[in-house]
Amino acid sequence: MTSLRRSSLAVASGVVAFDQITKHWAVSRLDDGRVIDVLGSLRFNLSFNNGMAFSQGTGIGPIIGVLGMIVVAYLLVGMRRSSFSSAVFVGLVAGGAAGNIVDRLFRGDAWLHGAVVDFIDLQWWPVFNIADAAICIGGALLVFTSFRTEKS
Repeated sequence: MTSLRRSSLAVASGVVAFDQITKHWAVSRLDDGRVIDVLGSLRFNLSFNNGMAFSQGTGIGPIIGVLGMIVVAYLLVGMRRSSFSSAVFVGLVAGGAAGNIVDRLFRGDAWLHGAVVDFIDLQWWPVFNIADAAICIGGALLVFTSFRTEKS
């Protein structure tokens, strides 16, 4: 295993761990409808998403879960020739996807029928979680660095 792949796996593992710890906290502390105001419009407000991004595609969780597993595998296998920063960004995306896949696998009545736990509520954006943030940040940084690399 290359050092870049190890770096991606380490970042992905960290994202999954942090994501699952925060989701466990949210489910145990916010399950009674409690909302915690943090700062400005930021608050913690528990919700569950059976669909994909922005609660679209409700009911197709198993399909989303399988596609997510394929994407994670593709990202991690494709780390042959890349920079360290790209490996970190891929780790963010893969870890975020894996964190949400864990919810789909284990937070439901049947395999891949679980709901993703969301709890970070800005009140002007859909409620999300650490995994979602990692996917968006990692993906945006991959796109940004790909444009920077092409110009070099």
